[in-house]
Amino acid sequence: MKIDIKYGKDGIQSTEVPDENYIGTFYPMDVECGDPDDVINRSIDDPIGYGSLSKFLEGGKDIVFIVNDGTRPTPTAKVLDALSKRMDLREARYLVATGTHRDMTQEEYDFVFGEHYAYLKDRIVPHDAKKSECVNLGVSKNGTPMEVNRIAVEADRLVIITSVEPHYFAGYTGGRKSFLPGVASYLTIETNHKLAMRGEAQSLVLEGNPVHEDMMDALEVVKGKGIFSIQMVLDRHQHIYKVAAGSLNPAFDQAVEWANQVFSVPIPEKADIVVSVAPYPMDVDLYQSQKALDNGKWALKEGGKIIMVSKCREGVGHATFLTQLSSSKDPRQVLENLSKEYKLGYHKAAKMAEIAVWAEIWAVTDLDPEMIRAANITPFPTADAAVREALRQKPDAKVIVLMDGSVTIPRVE
Repeated sequence: MKIDIKYGKDGIQSTEVPDENYIGTFYPMDVECGDPDDVINRSIDDPIGYGSLSKFLEGGKDIVFIVNDGTRPTPTAKVLDALSKRMDLREARYLVATGTHRDMTQEEYDFVFGEHYAYLKDRIVPHDAKKSECVNLGVSKNGTPMEVNRIAVEADRLVIITSVEPHYFAGYTGGRKSFLPGVASYLTIETNHKLAMRGEAQSLVLEGNPVHEDMMDALEVVKGKGIFSIQMVLDRHQHIYKVAAGSLNPAFDQAVEWANQVFSVPIPEKADIVVSVAPYPMDVDLYQSQKALDNGKWALKEGGKIIMVSKCREGVGHATFLTQLSSSKDPRQVLENLSKEYKLGYHKAAKMAEIAVWAEIWAVTDLDPEMIRAANITPFPTADAAVREALRQKPDAKVIVLMDGSVTIPRVE
């Protein structure tokens, strides 16, 4: 079976898996998508918990939109197209929920805002977790200081545009995640993400998930504020499948149901070799690409090999997690080191070290091979080279390929 794997924005890497070894290539589930403009418009015109968007915005003196940054596939520009027919978009400001990510490139601004960027650029404010002025709103029940960008806190109308898909420790993206970590301070994000070290912080899990609980607490402290959300669920081609608009939490709950229809993917059995791909734009760096590893582990047998394929276009990302992964050749020792203190990024190292305890991690990236090797990851120049070597070591190995590993959650039927 010849398999073409996307690499970067436009690249392709090909490999072959003998039919007797091949279990299958799995994507998010195929779902029927309608006309995207119709889907968006119908949702906005019939919002959950509000009479209408115009009624929600009525009387607003300080309207703020919170939008995802360019590392997410959220089709924000399509939503702005629909909103431009209902309001003057220049009446609002646009706070980019970068969390701890860097500011967006020009290409990413063009992707997020589309044709609206030219006349909205002076209304756009990228959040900077270290430099933006944040307001302390108290402490969550888990002890996280709730420091949120003043622009979001003082707005009298908040509109959140986001997308909902599985997230490896928050359960799901979307909804409350635009607020925390999206526009929170570095201290708040670091304290919140420390909770990702707990076993309850898993993909598809909300109840009992301490990271999710923290995010909900962040919303609770501003519960008197009007928040209108537009939350999209995309299919595997990044087309709009469903949109839930209206009150933030009920719309999120509805979007989660739709997200499960797309991203929770049945597989017939676990494999000895899992090729998990971080596709563009989730391949921005190793830090973001780690999600493909964490999701791929659900399809992997103990003692198997997981091959992450990601261009890592901008390098490592948060260097702290790579430093920790490189602190010992024994992943158990890495986990012990991580338990002694926490800095932002350590949760990524912990999730990767947890996999390395019971499986081998291989990677196909544009990163320095020796740097990767030092982090207990075996580097390969191509997907084909990695697959061939894995099959050479275990000729009867069964192989699964996850083409959208960053968002695909495999489950054995």
